[in-house]
Parts: sequence; structure tokens; C-alpha cells
Amino acid sequence: MSASVTTAFPDHTIETAPAAARRTMTAIQDEWGYIPSAVAKQVTSPHTLDGFLKLNAIFENTTLDRLVREVVIMTMATRNGCHLCIAIHTQRLQAMDADLAVITALRAADPLPEPRLEAVRCFTLRVLETTGAVGDEALDNFLAHGFTPQNALEVVLGIATYTLSTFANRLTGATIDPPLTQYA
Repeated sequence: MSASVTTAFPDHTIETAPAAARRTMTAIQDEWGYIPSAVAKQVTSPHTLDGFLKLNAIFENTTLDRLVREVVIMTMATRNGCHLCIAIHTQRLQAMDADLAVITALRAADPLPEPRLEAVRCFTLRVLETTGAVGDEALDNFLAHGFTPQNALEVVLGIATYTLSTFANRLTGATIDPPLTQYA
């Protein structure tokens, strides 16, 4: 039996979603005002959606500040080619009044103009390149910018969270929702 992305991962509604995901979908619709494409497709596996939401909630409560978390997320989104995540997190960065030069560089996967944020971007990429075996020099550089060993592990948590998100979005063919098209 062959399946296409479109048929394997339909855009579920609250009514067509597996029962285990309906409460979550309703909460997301109440919060966002609509069901995002990523959610509509990920509920094909309620466990996957639940896993992402739980990991994301934990990541959002780390000691990394909001802008640093967004640097990790955007680094993952551009590296993994998740256009949906790039749009969502561009919107979030703009809502935070992040520096336009930082947003532009993140979207282009270019070096960041602020050394502390560039240290986060480089560390995130190094963790990915080495599957965690970053070496002393990379860790020392990260720590020299005011980060802690705890923060280093929190970057790993962000990488795990957004590996799940970006891979699931790409696998399912999640599209950019109309409210996000201006950030695409």
C-alpha cells in the first residue's frame, strides 16, 4: 500500500482527530484562534503532539532567557529547513521587539551581530555537528559569554524539542497558516 504525505497526514479537525488529542486541540484553538496546520497533522499521533507540547513547556521554563531560547529555536529551524518554524518564530521575535539585524541573521543562518547570541548559535550548531561531544574549546567559549553548564544542557533540551518539531512538520508537510504568511 502506498500513501502520500497528504493522505498519510490529513489536516484533522477536532471532530476527526483521535479522541486522545481532542482536548489538546480545543485548548490550542482557544489560545490561537485556529488550529495550526502543524497541530492538525501531528495529531495523527497524539503522543507526538503531546510530547512536543510537554518538551516545549519544559524548555520555555529553563533558565535561558526568552531571546536565547528563540536563538536556539531559529538555529534549529533554519538548519532543518522548517519554513513553518521560521515563520512562527519570526513572528515571536518581532513581537518581542528583537533587533531586526538579529532576526534577519537568524533567518539567513548568518552570524549574529551580538556576541552573546552568536555564542548560543555557534554552540547549538556545535552540539549538532558533534552529537554533543562539543569539546572543551566550544564549551569554554559558550561559558565565557556568561552561560553556565546548566544552560549548556538546556540548549540540548531545546535541540531535542525542536528536532521533534521540525522533523514532524517536514514529515507531515505542515503548511504556513494564513496568519503567519507575512513572516514566511
